[in-house]
Amino acid sequence: MTYVQSPSLPIGLALLEEQLARDLEYLELPGKPWVPERSSGGQPVRDVVVIGAGMCGLAATAKMVLTGITNIVAYDAAPAGLEGPWETFARMQTLRSPKTLHGPALGLPQLTFRAWFTAQWGTQAWDALDKIPKGQWMDYLVWYRRVLNLPIVNGVRMTAIKRSGDLIQIDIEGAETGPVLTRRLVLATGRSGLGGFAVPDFLQGIDRTYWAHSADEIDFDALRGKRVAVIGAGASSMDNAATALEAGAKSVDLLIRRKQMPRINKMTGIGSQGVVHGMHQVPDSWKWKFVDYTSATQTPPPRSSTLRVSRHANARFLLDCGILAVRQDSDGLLIETTQGPLRYDFLVAATGFLNDFNGRPEFSAIAPFIRTWADGRYTPDMGPQRPSMADAPDLGPSFEFRERVAGTCPMLANIYCFNDAAMLTHGKVSGDIPAVSAGADRLVRGIAASLFAEDVETHFANLVAFDTPELMGDEWVDATPLLRKENA
Repeated sequence: MTYVQSPSLPIGLALLEEQLARDLEYLELPGKPWVPERSSGGQPVRDVVVIGAGMCGLAATAKMVLTGITNIVAYDAAPAGLEGPWETFARMQTLRSPKTLHGPALGLPQLTFRAWFTAQWGTQAWDALDKIPKGQWMDYLVWYRRVLNLPIVNGVRMTAIKRSGDLIQIDIEGAETGPVLTRRLVLATGRSGLGGFAVPDFLQGIDRTYWAHSADEIDFDALRGKRVAVIGAGASSMDNAATALEAGAKSVDLLIRRKQMPRINKMTGIGSQGVVHGMHQVPDSWKWKFVDYTSATQTPPPRSSTLRVSRHANARFLLDCGILAVRQDSDGLLIETTQGPLRYDFLVAATGFLNDFNGRPEFSAIAPFIRTWADGRYTPDMGPQRPSMADAPDLGPSFEFRERVAGTCPMLANIYCFNDAAMLTHGKVSGDIPAVSAGADRLVRGIAASLFAEDVETHFANLVAFDTPELMGDEWVDATPLLRKENA
């Protein structure tokens, strides 16, 4: 979609950025740095390292800088402008979220997408906009990073987490290489943040030339003229099916286990600030009940994404079509389903992600010690146990990991799970657009409080040592001697 800026509109990004700078000045933001500097063995120590510079990583990093925690860096493995899913495996045309949501703006009106959009194209274009094109959302996030001058380094991958005394050491490679010491570590690693792809058992052993996960880098042009199957009925299934169809696939079948398509987005129906701020405070049985119910009812794909598929005559929605087995042979894939055998050249598994740390070598030093909901937080009276929920990390009030056995891995208390895996404990505040600002605020309040408490002796010493007078001694006269003389 192309927009033409009206020359009669006295607006633009430069003016918006001036307004934002003024708002920050009025609010005395960023706050003055207050965390004492530390070093270890002659090596400087970061106060916080954030892994991931997608939307959640940006919001977390920005909130910390505004709070005066400035000795911080965020690392992202992707090149600048390709962080997160928007320009990679997110194959939708527009965002699902309403355009009016303030997303990562952290309560600052001039930092919203709406302000960024209208500054460039005006209110008429805003009124005409239905949903936000995904590429335009990425453009906004790039601007967000720039206008706040966030400390982000691209092309860096974390390869290991280790304990170093009372500090955390991470090993990194890429644009920067070597060990980095930090007091706090935030994993803002998106939907695949903990365990990576969820791959059904029936795909184990199948040659990867015949299938891909929906979050893989897929050469859709290579599917031209091919018979393609896509597993599932969610948003990702529709987006991948539509992309294959638009690339010229001979046919695309959506293999949907359910007998009916999910049609109602339950959580959207009850969305409110009460849900945002209250979900993590309710008893665990209620948290489980909410997530279990929404998992059972499922979230429907967007109407526009579904129509994007169904407008193709060579697309089929195969309901009540569970997969029993998959075999590969000289003719491609033979998929045994509850509707009989089906033949395909390629399959896309839109099967989501896992919470299992054990498949990620960079987490090998902490994975055995992380407490999950299966380690006692879930109890059978809550309802049926879903493995995808039971494997979720059992987090503390500020997204910090907890030990499965007390004392076995103390540094977990200083590592924070600010990604989609936190949903069962904290609600949807660390993965989706609507409440990411509230999530960042909760995270940073916890980190700030813990850093202050850890340095409380230093802060008290600074209190005692502070000696800048407000009164110079010439502002008054001591009248006590005159009073004594009068009373003599």
